[in-house]
Amino acid sequence: MKGWERFRISLLAALFGSVLLVLGKSLLYPTGSQPTLTPFNFPAAVSLPQWQPLASTPLESKVDNKTAKSPKFLSGRRYHYIQNGVPLDIEMRYFVITSGEIESYIKTHTAISSSADKVLPVLRQKEGVGFYSLFAHQGRAYLSACINPRGGSTVTDEQFRRNRYTYDLRSHRFLPWLLGQAELRDMRCIWAHLSVPLNNSSPEDAYQTLEKAWFSWYQWWSPRFPNP
Repeated sequence: MKGWERFRISLLAALFGSVLLVLGKSLLYPTGSQPTLTPFNFPAAVSLPQWQPLASTPLESKVDNKTAKSPKFLSGRRYHYIQNGVPLDIEMRYFVITSGEIESYIKTHTAISSSADKVLPVLRQKEGVGFYSLFAHQGRAYLSACINPRGGSTVTDEQFRRNRYTYDLRSHRFLPWLLGQAELRDMRCIWAHLSVPLNNSSPEDAYQTLEKAWFSWYQWWSPRFPNP
C-alpha cells in the first residue's frame, strides 16, 4: 500500500509540474502563435552520383496558400540531370502543416492532376530509406516520396503520422514545445518527385533507373532537412 501511495504522489507531482509548465508557457507566450516557418533556400546544385548535372530552376506554387485547403507550399526547385542520353528531372517542394499525402500533392501541383485517378502507383519500401511510390503516365515514369524531418520517407498520410508519433513524441521535445519554440509534431515534408522518359524502355526498367537515383538522392537530403 505504501508503494502505491508513493507512486500516486509521484504521479500527482508530475501532473502538477506539467500544469505549471503549461501555465508558464501561457504567461510567457500569451498569443499562442505558432513558431515562424521560413522558406527553405534549396541549393542551386546538388551532386548525384553517375549523373551529369544541368541547370536548376526555382519552382513556384500553383495554388494560393492563403485560401487553399492544401498543405502550405513554401519553396521548391527543379533539378535536371542526364546519363547516357537519358534525362532525369527532380522536383523538390517544401511543405509545412501537411499530412504527407503524396496523391494530393500530385493532383494539386503537377499536370497529372487531370487524369490522376487513372494512375495506379506501385508502393515499395527500402530499408534505410523508407516508402516511395512508382507509376507511369503518358510516356514518363515517376517516383514520388515525402522526405520526413525524422524517420524514413513516406507516401501516405498514415505512414507520415506514424513517423510523427514514433519520432516526434520524445521527451527531449516536450520542453521546447511547452515554451512555444517548436511544434510537438513536426508536420513538414520535402516532396521529391523524380521522372524519366520511357522512350522504348519498359516501366520496370525505368523504375530501376529511378530507384538507383532516389536512393542516392535521399541519402544526400535526409541529413540536410531544414530547421523549422
